[in-house]
Amino acid sequence: MPERIGTGEGESTVAMASKSAASKATEIKLAHSPDSDDAFMFYALATGKVRPPGLKFSHVLADIETLNQAAAEEIYDVTALSFAGYAHLRDKYVLLDCGASFGEGYGPIVVAQHPIRREDLAKCRIGVPGLRTTAYLALKLFEPRAEAVPMKFDQILDAVKSSTVDAGLLIHEGQLFYSQMGLHRVVDLGQWWLEQTGLPLPLGGNAVRRALGPEIGRQIAGAIRQSVSYALEHREEALNYAMQFARDMDAEMADKFVGMYVNNWTLGYGARGKQAVNELLARGVKAGVIPGPASAEFLSENEE
Repeated sequence: MPERIGTGEGESTVAMASKSAASKATEIKLAHSPDSDDAFMFYALATGKVRPPGLKFSHVLADIETLNQAAAEEIYDVTALSFAGYAHLRDKYVLLDCGASFGEGYGPIVVAQHPIRREDLAKCRIGVPGLRTTAYLALKLFEPRAEAVPMKFDQILDAVKSSTVDAGLLIHEGQLFYSQMGLHRVVDLGQWWLEQTGLPLPLGGNAVRRALGPEIGRQIAGAIRQSVSYALEHREEALNYAMQFARDMDAEMADKFVGMYVNNWTLGYGARGKQAVNELLARGVKAGVIPGPASAEFLSENEE
């Protein structure tokens, strides 16, 4: 449960106890993307609505491909990762079984200036948000012959509009904005994945450094689950906080975007979610896009 600070006569005693506990707490560097969905997810931890005993979190914000690359050096204790990126880092990090984003029938979208057929993507130069992103992995599974042009995720829409690339692979809020720029959807890879597998497309999760040990890892998993639960139960206040990261989205669009990627899947993968992750890894390994093994390891706060 979230920690509650009392008022009245006991306030100074509680404050002193909290200060003393904080001085003994383990410092945890938590890295995630500067997006409204991640801000919503970590709202309770960032604002002290949830205060896990024995842990003190500091938040670092960076785009997902930067985090995928930084994880190779174990810069952060807990980090958001693309599931495709995790495949390169499983010796350093273990996936937490909460805090993930899935797209069930939706996900990264390939767009172009003019309507083109799916089969024509094989001849296209496509702007992608990084070579270790799940979006890129899904694109390679869909059309392995396409030429990828890595760039910052927030530059892709303009690159398509200016014909710098033939098409673009959109993540984050670009999935909602492209039609306003007169661009055309070629394929929604989350929809394609559902048609192929009957499973949601696992996009990104949170992972903890193995060097911290399983006990602290389980405590972190519990703290993140509490933070997600608090945000879902206090949606309006969490969304108000997340709006500062909404990048030109109004409240209605931000609420839609957050709902797409912070939901019951984020509270816990469940058997179907874990199956989806393993299916993605297995197909990526078979296609030669990511290294094996073709399965993931998950850490839960409930494990003994």
